[in-house]
Amino acid sequence: MNNSVSERKSSKLTLADILVTAVIALVFAVVYVLWAQFYAFVTPFGFHINELVYGMWFIAATIAFLVIRKPGVAIIAELVAASGEFILGSPYGVPLLIYGLIQGIGAELVFAAFRYKRFSVIVVSLAAIGATIGSLVVDYFNGYIVDLALWNLLIMIGARTLGAIVIAGIFAYAIVKALELTGVTNLVRPVEQKDYEALED
Repeated sequence: MNNSVSERKSSKLTLADILVTAVIALVFAVVYVLWAQFYAFVTPFGFHINELVYGMWFIAATIAFLVIRKPGVAIIAELVAASGEFILGSPYGVPLLIYGLIQGIGAELVFAAFRYKRFSVIVVSLAAIGATIGSLVVDYFNGYIVDLALWNLLIMIGARTLGAIVIAGIFAYAIVKALELTGVTNLVRPVEQKDYEALED
């Protein structure tokens, strides 16, 4: 009974959790604005090369969750990052908020499917795919992909998914693992042996 109560309390977001999530998200808001310039630079090369770098816009959700490891973090992180990106003058405007929300939900659903207890590179990569699906849903309703030929659409989806796995999955996992090893995350949560084991799964 006591263990169950303790588990419920530990899974509840605290003000500190929300603030740390917001800080992480705002850091990536700056990254997102800068990344938009790189995205615009590679887009003219064609062959959906730009889609290979699209996954950077999902990384706030995965990194924030790996640091905090609580329900709701992925959604909050993506929404705050999108809001910060908008405030900082991103060329993509208000629709960023919709993208942030839906991408965050896509990642959050994957973490929820594993009951917020798995933090391996596979789970994080699946969350990146979840965010990718979210972005594609918004793209569809905005009419950005409805006119693409099937073969072209499949290449685009494949490139965006691959980029998401590499950037918001594997790269995000590596960043947090490095933070774990330096002990930086002790500032927001205690690191136990099981945390290191989870990162090695």
